[in-house]
Amino acid sequence: MYFRKKTSGGRAYLQIVESRRDGAQVRQQVIATLGRYDDLRESGQLERLLRSGARFSTKAMVVDAVHDGSAAVSEVRRLGPALVFERLWETTGCRAAIEELAGERKHEFALERAVFLTVLHRLFAGGSDRAADRWREDYRIDGVEGLDLHHLYRAMAWLGEELPADQQDGRTLAPRCLKDVMEERLFAKRRDLFSKLDLVFMDTTSLYFEGAGGQTLGRHGFSKDHRPDLHQMILAVLLDGNGRPVCTEMWPGNTADTGSLVPVVDRLRKRFSIGRVCIVADRGMISAETIAELEARGLFYILGVRERSDKLVRDLVLDDPAPFVPLTISKRRKSVDYEAKAVTLAGRRYIVCRNHGEAKKDAADRAAILAALERQLKKGDKALVGNTGYRRFLASSSEDRFTIDHAKAAEDAKFDGVFVLRTNTDLAPLDAMLCYKQLTMVEQTFRTAKSLFATRPIFHKVDETIRGHVSCSFLALVLKKELEERIADLGRNGSWPDVLADLDSLTESKVEQDDKCFLLRSPPRPAASLALSATGVALPPTVRQVDQA
Repeated sequence: MYFRKKTSGGRAYLQIVESRRDGAQVRQQVIATLGRYDDLRESGQLERLLRSGARFSTKAMVVDAVHDGSAAVSEVRRLGPALVFERLWETTGCRAAIEELAGERKHEFALERAVFLTVLHRLFAGGSDRAADRWREDYRIDGVEGLDLHHLYRAMAWLGEELPADQQDGRTLAPRCLKDVMEERLFAKRRDLFSKLDLVFMDTTSLYFEGAGGQTLGRHGFSKDHRPDLHQMILAVLLDGNGRPVCTEMWPGNTADTGSLVPVVDRLRKRFSIGRVCIVADRGMISAETIAELEARGLFYILGVRERSDKLVRDLVLDDPAPFVPLTISKRRKSVDYEAKAVTLAGRRYIVCRNHGEAKKDAADRAAILAALERQLKKGDKALVGNTGYRRFLASSSEDRFTIDHAKAAEDAKFDGVFVLRTNTDLAPLDAMLCYKQLTMVEQTFRTAKSLFATRPIFHKVDETIRGHVSCSFLALVLKKELEERIADLGRNGSWPDVLADLDSLTESKVEQDDKCFLLRSPPRPAASLALSATGVALPPTVRQVDQA
């Protein structure tokens, strides 16, 4: 039964109606007509009627008592984060992997729960383990009631613990640890006959420490965070062709990017039992020594080239007269025109690519710079020397004054929209370009990874807890990618900040009414409903009675 407003003769009446099935049809039967809707509302009779009926409905009674302030709300817990990510924790195999590894020992606390708590905190807040211990007080997370801060520290140390010497086969720049075994088991769970690692995307970042940074990891090196005064470590994140996290590697902070690629590939092949692998990496990873070692091992690669600083590419490859092959890609409901061609020179195979949209933008930017230069030169040229954007188009005249170097501007035009790849594959130029473009497509995942992994401040003092702390960020990235894929499978686009904010707003309040205890759940916001639907999680009832204890 339900209320219905029925309009007749220009007046609205409030009715109680019941739906009944008559054969294959559903018919509505009016049980009672309560009167004119506006009269009932203005006289307050409708409000009194609903309150009177609410006495016979526990759900309505509790909600009404909370609204009018007659019920005591003793505590409010956020339940959205654990509802969704607890399900993903199980379906991705994270829970099973942790429990299997932990089951080999006798821990006196719920180690798997400690790891899950840290991962959940990393997704929604980030920061130290001490911050996670305080953060959980406002959240409903099953099984974490008996955990203390020292349990979180022990869980981190367990994840980053180095394996015995007889299990160090494949050790390269870093020792094999329990977190490596966990990553391998997670990959094995989603692996089937068709799973392969033909393409592997790799990116590195640096994380600095407030303290010494462990026994071996914390070292002074080139700081991407502009903190050369602090010890740091180098973190590499590897993704497969679909943007799914595969594993992480951690090295001392003085390790150069160009010297890390080959050891990572060697270890990757042993860890995941793969034969054919093609490494796709940006220009920061390339060096002559790296390419020589990749070729010596018979490994395929598609690497970005510094087309402006590489003399062979700048003077010969870009001037090759071979025709380009065009390609149009639909991106964000817009058409983007590309073209590519292969150039073989001195036994090396290059792929020259051009993005026509970027070419137009580069040309417009240069024209704007030249126009600004013309205006500035009329006012005086001394201030132009410190501007790198201007300086590359300037030349000195005989009178110790600066003029616009139009030859440099013309030379710069041949780089408009151009990016060059070096590869030892036999892929067609457009195919090689698309593989490399995937690196751009997964950059969003890398950016997210960097925000998740940059969980400073890191106060841990030993290598084991540092590795475990960072490994929890890897697990957070696994859960995030899984949720994004499930949302995409629904044909929907979910804003990640909106998903986190809406899940965080889903609360459950403890209400005491008539010597009874109830839990009152708040209504879900749109992004939270999307995440719940994508993971197949049912919300608890709006109101449910629980034990007073």
